[in-house]
Amino acid sequence: MYIEQLKLKNYRNYIDMELHFENKVNVILGENAQGKTNVMESIFVLAMAKSHRTSNDKELIRWDEEYAKIDGRVKKRNTSIPLELVISKKGKKAKSNHIEQQKLSQYVGNMNVVMFAPEDLHLVKGSPQGRRRFIDMEIGQVSPVYLHDMSQYQKILQQRNHYLKLLQTRKQVDKAMLDVLTEQFIQYAVKILQRRFQFLTLLQKWAEPIHSGISRGLEMLKIEYKPSLDVSESSNLSKMIEVFQEKFVKIQGREIERGITLIGPHRDDLVFFVNGRDVQTYGSQGQQRTTALSLKLAEIELIHSEMGEYPILLLDDVLSELDDYRQSHLLNTIQGKVQTFVTTTSVEGIDHQTLRDASTFHVNQGNVTKVK
Repeated sequence: MYIEQLKLKNYRNYIDMELHFENKVNVILGENAQGKTNVMESIFVLAMAKSHRTSNDKELIRWDEEYAKIDGRVKKRNTSIPLELVISKKGKKAKSNHIEQQKLSQYVGNMNVVMFAPEDLHLVKGSPQGRRRFIDMEIGQVSPVYLHDMSQYQKILQQRNHYLKLLQTRKQVDKAMLDVLTEQFIQYAVKILQRRFQFLTLLQKWAEPIHSGISRGLEMLKIEYKPSLDVSESSNLSKMIEVFQEKFVKIQGREIERGITLIGPHRDDLVFFVNGRDVQTYGSQGQQRTTALSLKLAEIELIHSEMGEYPILLLDDVLSELDDYRQSHLLNTIQGKVQTFVTTTSVEGIDHQTLRDASTFHVNQGNVTKVK
């Protein structure tokens, strides 16, 4: 899978731009604040229908314009599929093969991407929210059903929190409605948990040998899901439902007192162990970075195994953050099989055949020119 063509209109600092790419490494060079990352972000947004940098879609629209538009043409197996995403103040409209998609969850998955940015190096030691986002975005690419379930879960979570606030402030006293919302909440929560457990089993399968390779066989990586209540991968759906129901009965008083939902997938976390030790707490910076790199390379292989094609890899200013050995490992892994976009201010000091064979684009004040 690779993107052949990208057109931007009123997107961030781009008025009108069209680029053509080859199925290899594409280096986007330029000084800071010229628009390199905006090109990279637009590819991500075309794939995921949302940005990795902001949750406010209005920021994607060029100043004083009504809308932003991203067009792309994606080559998959023997077909070429046009994709279109229009972002306006009213919302987003997505088309796949010229057909408007009624739901964004039906659109996501047409083009698979893996983003690796400097903030991903903090995946291990960063917030649980960042790790949950990592899981949700990757599952969503290979499972439209998961995106739908996640969307429904978020809606019910908001409603449940709102009702808990009403009970907290005694604007409501009837707990029957809370019981209804709790049952609906549980139905989606258990589906999400099951899918996350399945995904992490697959991720572990790919990440473990990759991590061992990067660490020259000295380290073994283990990924563990940390739910907010006592369920495990071996729990079946009915058992999970039962555990949720019992826990909600026990904590109802505390939830009303706090005015918030205290358990569920929105409060879960991931823990990474290297040679049996928690990397977040006890790992060196090198181990934390190796773990983050292993996860990203595992994502590539996982998507390939699930979808039958390699995703597009987006390396946003991350090569300079990796030492020579990890740089080489990353570039050796992608060489010849993954269309890759690299943003950087300079390729000096990165001596690798993959970059010598790359197409190069130069960005200056929102103008992109192909150098080679």
